[in-house]
Amino acid sequence: MAEREASPLPLDVRARLAELELELSEGDITQKGYEKKRSKLIRAYIPHPGGMEGMSHRPFFAPLSAARFHRRRSSGTRDERYRSDVHSEAVQAVLARHVESKVAVPMPSKRRSLVVQTSMDAYTPPGLSPLCSDSSSGSEEEAGPGDDMPGMEHWMTRPAHLGPAHLGSTSSSSSSTQSGGSGNAGRLADSLAHTHLSHPHLAHAHLTHTHLTQSHHVSAHHSQTHHGIGHLSLKRKAALGVAENGGSLRRSCEFGSDMLWPPPLESDENHSAPPDVTGYSSDSSHSRPHSERHIGTIARNTQKYGNAERMETGDGVPVSSRVSAKIQQLVNTLKMPRRPPLREFFVDDFEELLEVQQPDPKQPRPEGAEMLAVSGEALGVVTNWPPSLEAALQRWGTISPKAPCLTSLDTTGKPLYVLTYGKLWSRSIKLAFNILHKLGSKQEPMVRPGDRVALVFPNNDPVAFMVAFYGCLLAEVVPVPIEVPLTRKDAGSQQIGFLLGSCGVTVALTSDACHKGLPKSATGEIPQFRGWPKLLWFVTESKHLSKPPRDWFPHIKDANNDTAYIEYKTCKDGSVLGVTVMRIALLTHCQALTQSCGYTEAETIVNVLDFKKDVGLWHGILTSVMNMMHVISVPYSLMKVNPLSWIQKVYHFKAKVACVKSRDMHWALVAHREQKDISLSSLRMLLVADGSNPWSISSCDAFLNVFQSKGLRSEVICPCASSPEALTVAIRRPVEDSSQPPGRGVLSMQGLSYSVVRVDTEERLSVLTVQDVGTVMPGALVCVVKPDGVPLLCKTDEIGELCVCSVATGTSYYGLTGMTKNTFEVFPVASGGGLVSEYAFVRTGLLGFVGPGGLVFISGKMDGLIVVSGRRHNADDIIATALAVEPMKFIYRGRIAVFSVTVLRDERIVVVAEQRPDSTEEDSFQWMSRVLQAIDSIHGVGVFCLGLVPANSLPKTPLGGLHLSETKQLYLEGGLHPCNVLMCPHTCVTNLPKPRQKQPEIGPASVMVGNLVSGKRIAMASGRDLGQTDDNDQFLFLSEVLQWRSQTTPEHILYTLLSSRGAVSSSLTCLQLHKRAERVAALLLERGGLQEGDHIALVYPPGIDLIAAFYGCLYAGCVPITVRPPHPQNISTTLPTVKMIVEVSRSACVMTTAVICKLLRSKEAVATVDIRNWPPVLDTDDLPKKKSPALYKPCNPDALAYLDFSVSTTGMLAGVQVSHNAVGAFCRSVKLQCELYPSREVAICLDPYCGLGFVLWCLCSVYSGHQSILIPPVELESNPALWLLAVSQLRVRDTFCSYSVMELCTKGLGLQTDALKARGLDLSRVRACVVVAEERPRMSLTHSFSKLFKDLGLHPRSVSTAFGCRVNLAICLQGTSGPDPTTVYVDMRALRHDRVRLVERGSPHSLPLMESGKILPGVRIIIANPETKGPLGDSHLGEIWVHSAHNGSGYYSGYGEEVLQSDHFTSRLSFGDTSTVWARTGYLGFLRRTELTDASGERHDALYVVGALEEAMELRGMRYHPIDIETSVIRTHQSIMECAVFPWTNLLVVVVELEGSEQEALDLVPMVTKAVLEEHYLIVGVVVVTDIGVIPINSRGEKQRMHLRDGFLQDQLDPIYVAYNM
Repeated sequence: MAEREASPLPLDVRARLAELELELSEGDITQKGYEKKRSKLIRAYIPHPGGMEGMSHRPFFAPLSAARFHRRRSSGTRDERYRSDVHSEAVQAVLARHVESKVAVPMPSKRRSLVVQTSMDAYTPPGLSPLCSDSSSGSEEEAGPGDDMPGMEHWMTRPAHLGPAHLGSTSSSSSSTQSGGSGNAGRLADSLAHTHLSHPHLAHAHLTHTHLTQSHHVSAHHSQTHHGIGHLSLKRKAALGVAENGGSLRRSCEFGSDMLWPPPLESDENHSAPPDVTGYSSDSSHSRPHSERHIGTIARNTQKYGNAERMETGDGVPVSSRVSAKIQQLVNTLKMPRRPPLREFFVDDFEELLEVQQPDPKQPRPEGAEMLAVSGEALGVVTNWPPSLEAALQRWGTISPKAPCLTSLDTTGKPLYVLTYGKLWSRSIKLAFNILHKLGSKQEPMVRPGDRVALVFPNNDPVAFMVAFYGCLLAEVVPVPIEVPLTRKDAGSQQIGFLLGSCGVTVALTSDACHKGLPKSATGEIPQFRGWPKLLWFVTESKHLSKPPRDWFPHIKDANNDTAYIEYKTCKDGSVLGVTVMRIALLTHCQALTQSCGYTEAETIVNVLDFKKDVGLWHGILTSVMNMMHVISVPYSLMKVNPLSWIQKVYHFKAKVACVKSRDMHWALVAHREQKDISLSSLRMLLVADGSNPWSISSCDAFLNVFQSKGLRSEVICPCASSPEALTVAIRRPVEDSSQPPGRGVLSMQGLSYSVVRVDTEERLSVLTVQDVGTVMPGALVCVVKPDGVPLLCKTDEIGELCVCSVATGTSYYGLTGMTKNTFEVFPVASGGGLVSEYAFVRTGLLGFVGPGGLVFISGKMDGLIVVSGRRHNADDIIATALAVEPMKFIYRGRIAVFSVTVLRDERIVVVAEQRPDSTEEDSFQWMSRVLQAIDSIHGVGVFCLGLVPANSLPKTPLGGLHLSETKQLYLEGGLHPCNVLMCPHTCVTNLPKPRQKQPEIGPASVMVGNLVSGKRIAMASGRDLGQTDDNDQFLFLSEVLQWRSQTTPEHILYTLLSSRGAVSSSLTCLQLHKRAERVAALLLERGGLQEGDHIALVYPPGIDLIAAFYGCLYAGCVPITVRPPHPQNISTTLPTVKMIVEVSRSACVMTTAVICKLLRSKEAVATVDIRNWPPVLDTDDLPKKKSPALYKPCNPDALAYLDFSVSTTGMLAGVQVSHNAVGAFCRSVKLQCELYPSREVAICLDPYCGLGFVLWCLCSVYSGHQSILIPPVELESNPALWLLAVSQLRVRDTFCSYSVMELCTKGLGLQTDALKARGLDLSRVRACVVVAEERPRMSLTHSFSKLFKDLGLHPRSVSTAFGCRVNLAICLQGTSGPDPTTVYVDMRALRHDRVRLVERGSPHSLPLMESGKILPGVRIIIANPETKGPLGDSHLGEIWVHSAHNGSGYYSGYGEEVLQSDHFTSRLSFGDTSTVWARTGYLGFLRRTELTDASGERHDALYVVGALEEAMELRGMRYHPIDIETSVIRTHQSIMECAVFPWTNLLVVVVELEGSEQEALDLVPMVTKAVLEEHYLIVGVVVVTDIGVIPINSRGEKQRMHLRDGFLQDQLDPIYVAYNM
């Protein structure tokens, strides 16, 4: 390996080396030859000793010898059942081709607890080169004799020490082969290394040339700022991730601060949108820009998970190299050219049409003549053939009673019991008598002739089954053979029950052993299985039966049209149908099989197949009795122990015929070890029951190749084609003449996908080799018809469904006349319109064509057909391709399922396989990515989802096969629990609708007449006027109002604070508040030595101290800033935010309580932020006794009253200046809207730090004089009922809360409503329960809350919402009078195009929007185009602009640059009313005039808020609101507790919180991807599954998606699983 690194090898040399490794692994070249050729190839690139040049080089020759198969068998790495050499080589060639141009696919990240791997495989031995260590290994046997590894034992004994792996995979793995396994994997690793190291200078340049000097530039080219509202990308002041201190308030309502990661104070940059990352580097030593140096004093302790290195993208966003490198890989992979997408179109008027597949003009079309129906030879009439099967049994039972009929074997292979014809005859009669006469009473027998009876026998008891079957035939009852139900919830068992119910089965025949093994209840009774009718279980052993009287004898008729038996058939969708077979069909079928197989009396036949149905029943139970043959039945349990047992039985009994499946031949090959005691020379016919599977040919060839030396002749192998409906369709006849070769066809896969037969050459990669299944059965007529629609005859070179016209077929699906007509009564039509035959044909469910000489070829089954974009693919073909991908050691053969699911109106392919427990994560992932490439190249179709599940976890059929429909159902329900998933929606979803091109909106040139624009009323509305009537309106300043109240109503209580138990912990009267405020002012002036206009940070818990401190600041002429205190349990993550607000606001001092003072000086706090960096901290618990000498008298109403600091949901810190004027106008507006007077009481359960919450908590009571009952939301953690109990006991009529509080009550009290009612909780007095928010109303939550507490008297109309934003803290508030809030339903698709289209409730894609409350008095609203700033019409979506006396005055910036001030707070319309000054809210919404009237008699204008512009995502040219996608995702699976989405480099990232076991994590990936595709036409790029509580939520209950994004990119989420969709 070291040699290889001496100088880089050219691509062509590497390709040749890859081919050599492939040839070695295939056995086409010896180890010696491989080494010679390899050394010759790389001689020029390594330092070599002299004398090597003259070495001779033999030309390459690959003999097709048995050695090739021996090598493959010994390694056991292939499924011969699906194996074809041509196909395997094609797959390898495809993969080799891909590897050269391969861009690395990002591997999913998985939490260690989820990783299923052995400890040894997890580590890489030292000394392996990086090229080899990343490769996946082939089979162990591939290592050559000289490939020892000296350091291996030494390494194995060393202690484990895992370092971080390249690309974040759990660990590299390696095999003990120096060659690196199968070669392809090694090359994949090579290309991985090559891809990442090819342009390091580009990556470095991209990262280092980032200018961070402009502190507020807006990147116009970024994905999220297309809408031109750069103003919303507020500079995140010195912090990418400033969270509120209560930042991550979860559903548990931890109102204290528990931020999950500290704010990384990296950059002054605008991070509203990430760049397209086009390179990455682990160089984390970038110098930080000057503008942020002053913040460097805050000690950072950013957590690092998994040794992730920090780095910055082009926009200065710190990201972890691990996550972003993977995302970068994903972006690079998605940039690769793929199949051309379908032509997209978009029809006007919001109808987003998905692409309809256009026929490919180059697609092959059938060119042959119309086929003619092909008939088999005449059914020869043999004179001694019995007139019915019962007559045959009677004949042999009386003439040759000692002749052996059936030998059953035990699990060691020894004969267990030999049933003779005499025994079969006598026992069948005895059973027939008991069925008819011993069940029920003489007058009311339970079973009459013609009734259906279930046969429930295990697969190792053919004797009891045979007796029961013939007993039923003799009693003229209809046997329905079914599988033994092992548990009450067997896969598919319920459907079997439906079949029994529809057949009217009341009796089940079973054996003694089986009866004992059935599940029993405590009383010993057999329980009723799910979906099954009530059954009487009847044991058929002779000792339990009564002897029939001597004169009783069954009536033996000639075969007639009565039903003989019902064979069950499982459909593609899992439903079970019963195919009825008449007695005449049964007899005719036995005769046809006897004639075509050349059966003679007393022949011995070995049967490995299931004797209860299909080929095993027809040959091993029915035809054998007709010809008095001896059947050796080999049970499945014996085959599992000894796969060679059937061959040994053929040799031991000198059997002439064996009935097997490809699987049995394959198992024999794997187990074959040069046994001496076997010979197959006695066989004249080896019947291959699944010969119609296109891939059985490889098993036949391989089996012949190995066992030819054991006497097996090639002409003995006889594949046949059959179906439950048509019985045997065709069979290859055993011929004596070996000179006539069997038919072969090498067909083009592409042709097959268009149902056209095109012969190709074996050199091509995408070909399918099929073998003939012989000729049509004697006495039958076969034609091929188009599978869909009218049964038109196909052309000779066209694939269609085979139809059979014969007596020997099934006649109906029991009880289903409609389906019977479509399947059993088909009349094929020629192109001229004439019928092919006057007799009906039966559809076989087999796809194929009739070749030259009347040979039948089968290319697939209707049940396995997957139609993707108009092309047909066969599930078996796709399985074969997957199994041809080396190395094969990662999955179990035969445990792989391929099915299709409908996503976005087209079928999508899903592949699910069971993974071996010893395979490593990386190996499995490599295998998965190569399977995808192989299927894509060979079949020309993308795979939607590829999942690997743990061994033995997929549902099984009773015979151990895979239960396909149950597997599909589990996938659809999210119950597969895969351990690896790879989704490829980007590759295979090509029919997304094209986004509408943006239409030019109304511009200044539009005609405006009065208040109309483009013929529509301008979307403008206003609240009522603010009159001047009250006493306190004479005061301009709130401090004056308080002084006036302390003189006029000194004892009136303004504030009452409740404890967590609901008791009053403290209260304040007007005078008490005034006096405390005076003492606070004195403290500020004395100890603080503060000047007028200084800024004071108030760091208090929610309570009365905060209110007193606020008014103390006003009395001292200072400007207060309320700040949430740090959380004592989470100081390191919440204290930096406090420090940042103090810094940014330029606070001259900090006022707080003694407890918080102590907290700030604690060891943990000092480690985070040094106490010396704080301004002076004043403790207000110890106030001076004397009052302030003179209270400050403000003179300018426009002066600053306080600063309102908050963190937006996008993680930006903004301080808004609020003037005295605005405070007065605000309080007056709220007073009028809510009718607040001194006699009123209002309960407030809000955080008092910013927005309307602060105004209601601190200001409104002083202005209006009403009593505020203060309930700190943090107290609800310990007592969720506190708020509602307080409202009830204090008889409050108006209350305010946040969504967090409402959610806590809904979830925490959901089951306690009866208990609360018993405690006297009564909410009937509440007239207004207002949710204070800065977002679209959460209708589902408010409805749940109303519904839940309706029984406690809460009137649904009393629950409403308020709406405010940064520029105006309250725009809407429902208040007490006026019309109820209205709800409209809008088309979500139209909303993506910034349009409003009203639809009816329940219509598809409808989204309910609730009015955000009534517009406050003194507030005017207009809807404007955010880009052109022109006014919009009624019911048009645009930005909400607001004009009011209580608008903020501007942002406060500690650095003197008033960022975006004019744009946010002083905008003007571009035309129309250009004189009014408006503030831009940054929220999209629309106004709609309703039919309701407001208090003034005018028609009511309702405002509907849709979402924040800065949160909206521009994807595929459309605007998406995260909440809509999140709602869809949460609905997909019951385990998803919460969800958040955000874009990153134009990829959509979905984070879901999992409630449940980690094993369910991967189930969510396909479900989330599908839901977002179906409902939003978006492809999810990354799905992150995390624990509950990871998505940060602020105190208002809003998700902080940008924090989440930063945490994800810095690898701080500790996710359970991260899936990168391809």
